[in-house]
Amino acid sequence: MLKTIKHHLKKEDGLGTVEIVLLVAILVGLALIFKEAIVEFLQSILGNIEGVNIDPKDFPD
Repeated sequence: MLKTIKHHLKKEDGLGTVEIVLLVAILVGLALIFKEAIVEFLQSILGNIEGVNIDPKDFPD
């Protein structure tokens, strides 16, 4: 019985909360770094579809 409990405590399957928080932080950081490029890309796509103009300066930093 004690061996089973120790085995379950040592088992590290799946993603933990720390890993998910780190991945989200990295994605947010990349989005902030490449914000202008992302907005320009979306501006070109939406501009071709509906004639919508997006100003990158309208988005908060």
